[in-house]
Amino acid sequence: MNLRAEVASLDGGVPPHSMQIHGKIWLGLPAAGLHWEDAAWLAFGVSLNARALSELVPDGVLIRTSSLDCPLSDYRSEAAALAMDGWLHERFDLESSGATVTYDASRGGFVFSWGGAAEPFLPEAT
Repeated sequence: MNLRAEVASLDGGVPPHSMQIHGKIWLGLPAAGLHWEDAAWLAFGVSLNARALSELVPDGVLIRTSSLDCPLSDYRSEAAALAMDGWLHERFDLESSGATVTYDASRGGFVFSWGGAAEPFLPEAT
């Protein structure tokens, strides 16, 4: 998954069309829009690190995403959370959230783990 984003201050106030994740930690979504599951998983990726970010940047921060792309052949909406988690760790000195993905054929493919956080969505009924 390819995530493009930038960090911005909240000096000008909370920008329109952004989501509050925790305290003064905000997420801005791409102007072109996203599928609701991708937006939700991006927000979850920020939430995994939100408390640590709040301590690191007490005045607040906006994580402004400009794009999120993935080949349809590899698409899993959960990967958006891992993309955001990785992006945040590249830009901030944060302890690992513990979020991981592994491939397990016996369990039907990719298995996501959220470092002790509960999975935010119920699996679809089959």
